[in-house]
Amino acid sequence: MSTVSQVKTALAAKLATISGLRTYDRQPEVINPPFAWPSLTNIEYHGAMGGGLITQTYTIGVIVGRASERSSETLLNTYLSYGSGGVRYALENDPTLGGTVEALIVESAGAISSIDGGDTTYLSVEFRVQVYV
Repeated sequence: MSTVSQVKTALAAKLATISGLRTYDRQPEVINPPFAWPSLTNIEYHGAMGGGLITQTYTIGVIVGRASERSSETLLNTYLSYGSGGVRYALENDPTLGGTVEALIVESAGAISSIDGGDTTYLSVEFRVQVYV
């Protein structure tokens, strides 16, 4: 059974297959878009008898780019699409994360918003991912 740290590292590694997307296994201190990182939001321990089937829920945060730039919205649309360059495609293309987990599914994308960082406003999106370990 994989640890939370191993799952976060594996998620970041799969996200790194998206061309041009920087990835981290935790939220970075410096904003240098585009970048993504997983955050554990929930664990359910008793999905089956005897402590089997543990479900972990992660939020994949993505800072796309400056909110005022047209290219940021174009990039956001790519990340949201299912196909090359999309977050869902990158993760679900290998739902075991190279054997780190039993399975995963990208449930949803949302919380598309602008966030402030320093003197700049950035476009961001969050993906909700269920991981079965």
